[in-house]
Amino acid sequence: MKPDKQKRLEAAGFKIGTTDDFLKLTPAESELVTLRLSLAHDVRRRRIALHFTQADLARRLGSSQSRIAKLEAAEPDVSLDFLFRAMFATGAKRREVGRLIAAV
Repeated sequence: MKPDKQKRLEAAGFKIGTTDDFLKLTPAESELVTLRLSLAHDVRRRRIALHFTQADLARRLGSSQSRIAKLEAAEPDVSLDFLFRAMFATGAKRREVGRLIAAV
């Protein structure tokens, strides 16, 4: 945010903070959210690069298209296990997944 805009908002009584502040996330929760978002984004990127539809990926995982949509939206009810399975179903290797995690 531009400094002048931030000053105007603060002068109007708005509090400027981070998403973590707003959601009152602990550092561990924040790391988990960031990891989920990163994995979900990469699954989608890989799926598109492979020219798979969500239904194609769902069939590979024995799941449903709607579940893949939830996965790609990083919804909290999607397990990390399912995110990792989706990564591997798109051809990711452990080393690639490790690099992705390390980059978060």
